[in-house]
Formats: sequence, structure tokens, C-alpha cells
Amino acid sequence: MPIQVKICDIPDDVARAAASKIAALIRQKPDAVLGLATGSTPVRTYAELVQMNREGLSFSRLTTFNLDEYWGLDGGHPQSYRYFMNHTFFDGTDIQLWNTHVPNGMAVDADLECRAFETGIRACGGVDLWLLGIGRNGHIAFNEPGCAPDSRTRLVDLTESTIAANSRFFERVEDVPKQALTAGIATICDARRILLLATGKDKARAIARAVQGVPHPSCPASFLQTHSDCTFILDREAASVVSD
Repeated sequence: MPIQVKICDIPDDVARAAASKIAALIRQKPDAVLGLATGSTPVRTYAELVQMNREGLSFSRLTTFNLDEYWGLDGGHPQSYRYFMNHTFFDGTDIQLWNTHVPNGMAVDADLECRAFETGIRACGGVDLWLLGIGRNGHIAFNEPGCAPDSRTRLVDLTESTIAANSRFFERVEDVPKQALTAGIATICDARRILLLATGKDKARAIARAVQGVPHPSCPASFLQTHSDCTFILDREAASVVSD
């Protein structure tokens, strides 16, 4: 089924539209299982959801799974994704922290951690909705160009371009982790619904390839075309090439 595309005027409208869809799911299914993403794009959406929670929408029965985590960073590190999620979203809501799952970047055994993550998703009955962002090269989570569509949660080496892009969050580029735990393409596509958000001109080419190109490892997000219920919510800049 083709990816459904919703185009909004500005990034704030993208956030409101995404939060509205997530809130509708929670109202319908208070014990929903959400897949979540980090990065700058979903921050506004999380802020909208925090406000909805303050206004009475309870998250207390939700279960969440996050896409990825840097290998070698513990959850208290300011650049870890666990820290990001706690401070950006979880701590501002009534969600139960023990129901939030972020891969453990300090696990003794990466393979065991990845298998436990997959088992945890299955034990919860699968993800109802997975929220995604997209990289400039079409990556989703840390599934970089060249990854397989049947990939599962695993330890991956980060590309030089990803390390360089993430270096702005660290004091020195040498401090950026070189590996990460990431949910695979197949793990993501097992979700019943997928919602991908993108804003800004720098994402436009990747969006066009994901939506209009033939599914191919060179653009991991293009594999989302094979999903039965996938929606991209874009601002006009991110949709500029698609709408040509």
C-alpha cells in the first residue's frame, strides 16, 4: 500500500498532527504499545503530548519501546537516548518508567540485549504505532543505507557521516560513540501503524526517495512502502520535492 502523505504548513503543525494521532490511539486503547524515536524532530510532538497529559489524557497504562541507544553510554549520560526520553517526555507525564524500554547501552552482552528487546515487544503483543524520524540519507533509527529489509534489533557500526552529524551534541568528535543498538527494519515494520515525521529542506530528497522511489537498501526508509498503514507527516519544506 502506498505511503500516505500529510503535508502541513510549518513544523508546529506537524507536531500537532502527530500528537493528535497518537492521542486518538491512546483514547481508543489506553494500554497501547508505542514505539518512539529520539532526535530533534519529535521534540515538539512530545511537548504536545506532555500538555495533553497535563490536561487529562492519561499515559499510565502505556508501554513504550525506543528505537535505539548508543553502545557504551549508560542511561544517566546526558547524550544517551534514555536520558533524552526521560527529560524530554517521560518525566513530564504520568507514564510508569518501568513500562518504558530503551535498549541498554551498557549491557554485558549486546546480542542478548537485542534478543531481549525483541522478546519484550512480542510479550506485549507487538507495537501499535511506531513514531519515526528520517535521516538525510534516508536512514531510520540507525538502519543506514545498505541494511537489509529483514534486519532485526542488533549492534551496528555507525557511519562516518552519522558520527559527524551527531558530533554537535558532544564536546569532541572523539567522544561520539562508534556503535549503537538499533531496532531493525523488520522490527519497525512489524508495528501495526507507522508514523514518520520530517521537517526542513534538508530532508526533502530523502523523503522523495522514500515515498516515490523503488524500495531499495540505498534508502532504508523506502522499505516503509511495504507496510500496510504508514503515514508521513511533513512540513512544506520537507515535502517540496514530493509535491513537484
